[in-house]
Amino acid sequence: MNIVLLGSPASGKGTQAEILCQKFDLFHLSTGDVARNLAETDPRIKEIVTSGKLIPPEEMTMHVLDFLEKQKTDLKDILFEGFPRFVSQYEALDNFLKSKGDDLDIVISLEVPMEVAVKRISSRWMCSKCGEIYNTETKPSEKSGICDKCGSPLIQREDDKPDSVKTRFDYYVKNTKELIDYVDGKGKLTRVNGDRSIDEIAKDLENIVREASKNDHN
Repeated sequence: MNIVLLGSPASGKGTQAEILCQKFDLFHLSTGDVARNLAETDPRIKEIVTSGKLIPPEEMTMHVLDFLEKQKTDLKDILFEGFPRFVSQYEALDNFLKSKGDDLDIVISLEVPMEVAVKRISSRWMCSKCGEIYNTETKPSEKSGICDKCGSPLIQREDDKPDSVKTRFDYYVKNTKELIDYVDGKGKLTRVNGDRSIDEIAKDLENIVREASKNDHN
């Protein structure tokens, strides 16, 4: 089963993606990780990422498909986090998967208001070395400012600061609406209220995926 998990900045999709991947043994493809890896060696992409903008759709599609070719021997049981965001990307990915004998099964949209996103982001920090994500309100590190996994200092990403979050949120809503309407028309969209506890959302997502998996095998 291949799943697309969409959500605005600070919607909690990264946390929920990790939970789903562990629960259902899915391969986790995060475009945020792909973009930040590219930014390490490409100054142009680094500028795009730190300003809160998105890599151009066609270019991002190329990078994702290239990543899939290199990382996966088969194209089943993948969770796509934050991709596709545009109809053109959805069609390119769907056609790519179909050419390999698979397809996209379900698209989940995790939705929160902007004010919730900004509040959440101000408390989100990440490890400067291993990239582990923490939240001072919902998932604090055991020792303040220090990563539990590797002991390195925690930092706040430039694209996680309030002004950048607002830019990213507006951009996401404006540019993803067409895709959400398109997928909804295909009967593959499920909307989930993201303004709840991590456990409540995780339970909903588990039920959604289990139900979709049953239908996939019927």
